[in-house]
Amino acid sequence: METFPYLSCMPPPNLTLHPIGTVATPYSSKYSAPRQPATARKKCIGVIKLNPGSNFEQALEDLDGFEYVWILYWFDRNTTWKPKVLPPTEQRIKRGVFATRSPHRPNPLGLSLCKLIDVRGRTIRIEDPDMLDGTPVLDIKPYLPHAEAFLEARAGWIASSHERSGQRRAVAISADARVALEQIPESTRLQIESYLVGVLGQDPFPHAYRRIKQQPDGSYVIAVRRWRFHYSVSATGVSITRMTRSIANAREGVSAGQRSGRQK
Repeated sequence: METFPYLSCMPPPNLTLHPIGTVATPYSSKYSAPRQPATARKKCIGVIKLNPGSNFEQALEDLDGFEYVWILYWFDRNTTWKPKVLPPTEQRIKRGVFATRSPHRPNPLGLSLCKLIDVRGRTIRIEDPDMLDGTPVLDIKPYLPHAEAFLEARAGWIASSHERSGQRRAVAISADARVALEQIPESTRLQIESYLVGVLGQDPFPHAYRRIKQQPDGSYVIAVRRWRFHYSVSATGVSITRMTRSIANAREGVSAGQRSGRQK
């Protein structure tokens, strides 16, 4: 193989990136966003608005002839990276970060393939984005099926995981848990429900990156923000039986009530 020794003598350049716009999505937290665009459980639309004053209207000409586009963006809410990460699969094996799609990277660059709906001026609508609302967009490129679709390509460790199988457990929410959920504001409740169905349907067991604990009776509890969801697991499904608040949060509520009472 031909080598280029002179490249090793070149100092690394100082790079400066400037976002070209931002994307608006329904997802305000990791609890609601899908892991990949193709894994979204509900169809939704994301809207990318490019910045004015840079002739981006011209840059977008001819893009609407493509069915899919690559979106390059910045994981602006990540502050650290890890050389090895534990993907959310049943294997529980740490992988080198460059062999994963983890957002915790040396340079927190994201790459998503989304279906293009339309282009209007500096606005691009895409289907099933997996980015959080307000994510900075760095670039947009067309997807080229003849050059980028290799269905028989080796998939490394993914091939032996359930990532490609599509097998999921059904997640049922009991009437009692549903009544408790209804006390949460709608926007937050929908995010939490989406997160529970996504996580528990794929892998309901304890994981280093999930706040799941097994109970003495064999059931499980998953912590989502300030709430705790108790559930059981069968061969084919997950049943969420009840919802409680964290002890710390409950104490805060009591203290607030006591303070309110004293003020009266």
